[in-house]
Amino acid sequence: MAKDKTQLLRLLFIDRKIREGMKSGILANCASMAAEYEVSAKSILRDIDYLRSQRDAPIAYDATSRGYYYTEENYALPAISLNESDLFAICIAEKALRMHEDTPIYRKLRKVFRKIEDSLPDKVSIHPEWVEDKLSVIPERQTRLEPEVWEAVSAGLSKNRTVAISYRKPGGQESTERRVDPYHLVRYQGEWYLIGHCHRRGAIVTFAMSRIEAVLLLENGFSVPVDFDHARYGGAQFGIFSGEREVLVKVWFSRAHAPYVLEREWHPRQSVVQKKDGSMVLGFPALHLYEVRRWVLSWGSGARAIAPKELVDGVQQELAAALADYGRGRSGGKP
Repeated sequence: MAKDKTQLLRLLFIDRKIREGMKSGILANCASMAAEYEVSAKSILRDIDYLRSQRDAPIAYDATSRGYYYTEENYALPAISLNESDLFAICIAEKALRMHEDTPIYRKLRKVFRKIEDSLPDKVSIHPEWVEDKLSVIPERQTRLEPEVWEAVSAGLSKNRTVAISYRKPGGQESTERRVDPYHLVRYQGEWYLIGHCHRRGAIVTFAMSRIEAVLLLENGFSVPVDFDHARYGGAQFGIFSGEREVLVKVWFSRAHAPYVLEREWHPRQSVVQKKDGSMVLGFPALHLYEVRRWVLSWGSGARAIAPKELVDGVQQELAAALADYGRGRSGGKP
């Protein structure tokens, strides 16, 4: 049964192409179907054999026309059952896909989505137009990626090959040359990040993909260390940046802000202590305090850093500098 499910889209495609060929008089063959579906001719041949043996499909080969046809035109593949919930999920998926419109993967995802739609039986109708007025997906403001950069990094990632990159730091005028073993890609707040071993620094480093100006795929191969844990650089921590030392963060939130904080999970290992006055203290481990500091400041007077001392000092310094800038503005200083 599992094999049937993985083949389902191709089987529907083959069925449709055979019927189209019978109607047009130009029969479909393994080569033509393989080229259109972007698989090998052997894969199509195996699927045809499967249709014959497991689905009792009356498929015959016409040596003169060099193509396949049904000897029984009334034959039909078992129907696909899609309920209203399934169709709604498909509509949402198409809507959400637009979040990646400015990335090189968007075109490929759209192509896959079209294959799914084209492979559905004729009696199944999908009309996603009604979703336009009923549902919206507001995309994050995202950085733009060069297709060549994405393709080269992706190749290095899939083939375990080192890449040579030209990388520009934030605000930097010149790029630096690095050799990186790409381990993992992660998307975070509108940016794609490459996590890999930097030969120059001799350590695992996180690179913003939008700051990679050029990539060369090298012949050098590498092996990902068995102890590499991509969760350390993504979903299992707060933010995208990582460090060597884990610290416990504690932030106090006022009664007015507490309900908004409680609506979300900010960290898989977070703890919450609610106070009698309605305020609360959120705690979680962090490997880097840069993003934590910015997050605390975003809550304004409704949040106060409690621990660690490094975080408390950092927030105080930011607030003092901001207050000084506003003071200069009131005294006539230029922005």
